[in-house]
Order: sequence, then C-alpha cells, then structure tokens
Amino acid sequence: MKLSHQERSIRPQWADPTFSAVAGSTILVVEDEPDVRELVVFTLERAGFTVAAVGSAEAAVARLDGPAPALVIIDWMLPGMSGVDLAHRLRREPQTRDLPLIMLTARGEEADKLKSFASGIDDYVTKPFSPRELVARVKALMRRAGFAAEGRIEGNGIEIDTARHRVQVDGQTVRLGPTEFRLLELLMRSPGRAFDRATLLDRVWGRAADVEDRTVDVHVLRLRRALAAHGRDWVIETVRGIGYRFVAVARDR
Repeated sequence: MKLSHQERSIRPQWADPTFSAVAGSTILVVEDEPDVRELVVFTLERAGFTVAAVGSAEAAVARLDGPAPALVIIDWMLPGMSGVDLAHRLRREPQTRDLPLIMLTARGEEADKLKSFASGIDDYVTKPFSPRELVARVKALMRRAGFAAEGRIEGNGIEIDTARHRVQVDGQTVRLGPTEFRLLELLMRSPGRAFDRATLLDRVWGRAADVEDRTVDVHVLRLRRALAAHGRDWVIETVRGIGYRFVAVARDR
C-alpha cells in the first residue's frame, strides 16, 4: 500500500498530538513486509507518535543497542528470527525485559495468541487491523507503562513537562542538561524503584555508548546540584550497593 503525499498530510480526528514530543516515546516497528510497515508507521505518525521501523528481528536487536524505545510492535512472521523468538530474547535481556511489546500478526487462533503471550508480549493485534484499534492499544499500553498522555510527570513538588522539555519546582524553572533531564525523567517514572548503574547507563545512554559506571555518578551529582538550588536535592537518593532512586513520598526537611 503506497501512500500519497496528500494522504500523508491528512490528520484524522482520532490523532492525539499530546504524545508527539514525549521524551523517550519513540515506537519501534519490526515488520518485514514494506507495505504493512509503511501503513503501521503512517498510522502511528498521524496519531502523533515518533516512529522508527526495521525489517527484521536482527535489525531490531541492533537498533535496541541505542536508547530504548517506549514500545515495540513486532510482526510474528519475520525472516530469520521469528517475532515470538524476538519477544523471548527481549524478555531475557535485563535492559529490554520491561519494554512494552505488541504482537502484530494475521494468526488469530487462540493457540497462537496463547503462544504469543507466553513469549512475553503484552498485547496482540490481528491483521488486517483497524488504525483506531492499533492506536488505542498503543496508548493504553504506554499509559500502563507510565507514559502519561499529557506528557507530565509530578512528584515531591517537581513537575516534568516532557513535551516542552521543561522541569519546574514549585513553579520555578530548573535548568538541566539533556542527560540530566533524561535521568530525572527515568527515575521519576518509577518512584521508589532502585536503579543500578548498569540499568541507568542502558536506559539513559544506550548500550552502544562508550561510558563507564562513574559517568552515572557524575550526572547524578549535576542533577542534585541543579535541584539543590530549589531545595530538592534530597529527592535523588543513593541506595548503597545498588545505585539511585527517586524518593516517592514527601519528607519533612
């Protein structure tokens, strides 16, 4: 299915622009059929998402060496490694085991669905698919994974506006570098969770980045200094022997 320039410029009523600039909200589409791949990309981009697409499981694995996407849509019938095998692999790897996964396939039998869910996927969409349904399922899964539609994250008086790439404390703007912003966003999306340095490196810098564990400590220090000017350096807590976490419950200081 080839899409004309005029068709690409049409924005449907169900498009949701609030997802378009959410940091880390890129969707990775793994589909070997060019026409189907183009249709999925077109559908998601019209809905306001940033989309990357590859044609094989091997290409997806290589793509995931960089910063993790927000969600992966996987076709079952892929050349080489199948979509089911790819899902199994992603669930085994520490840096991708929490990625939201949707299986896209023409195989709609109950046994096929059960096999997909057993591989670790979170949702299942059958071909031919409804654009509305695909977008609705993507949004629902992203919300469950912590990607707020309005692009805002709040906690302990700190508010991140991911669409505008802005951080405020009690209404006052905090100036952060891109890395400190991504680091704070990741920690705030999972308040109370202790992240080890290896996971932070994978999620913020990407596996392909040539950086050391100490790099995390340096950027945490910078982040704390920026927040200290607003009395919030304590929200980034050191977890001895592990790494760091965002303090989930407000404290009396």
